[in-house]
Amino acid sequence: MKIYRPLLAELNLTYPQYLVMLVLWEEGSATVSGIGEKLGLDSGTLTPLLKRMETAGYLERKRSEKDERIVTILLTPNGRNLRTKARSVPEKLFCQTGVSEKDAFALKEVLDKLGCEIPG
Repeated sequence: MKIYRPLLAELNLTYPQYLVMLVLWEEGSATVSGIGEKLGLDSGTLTPLLKRMETAGYLERKRSEKDERIVTILLTPNGRNLRTKARSVPEKLFCQTGVSEKDAFALKEVLDKLGCEIPG
C-alpha cells in the first residue's frame, strides 16, 4: 500500500499498524485474536506489530487474569489522540487517487461481500 506511506509517515504508522488502529478506534479494545480475525493476520505477524505499537505508546497489552493466553489490546491516550490526526488520511487518499468517497465505499461493500473485509 505504497500510496499510504507518506500519509501514514506523518503519524509514525505503517499500513498494518494503521489497520490495527482502525479496529481499535472503532471498537475501543479488542483481543489479539479478535484483531487477527478482523484483519486476516496470524498471531505470529500480529504480536511483534503490537509490541512495536506498545513501545511507541499507542496501545497497551493486558493479559487476562483468568486465562493468560488471552491478551486484550487497549488504546492509550496517545493512541486515542492519534485518531484526530488520522481522520484526514481517507480524504487525502481520495484526492491523490481521484477516486470519489462514494466509489471507494461501493468498492468496500463489494470486497466485503467477497469476504475481503476491510476495516473502516
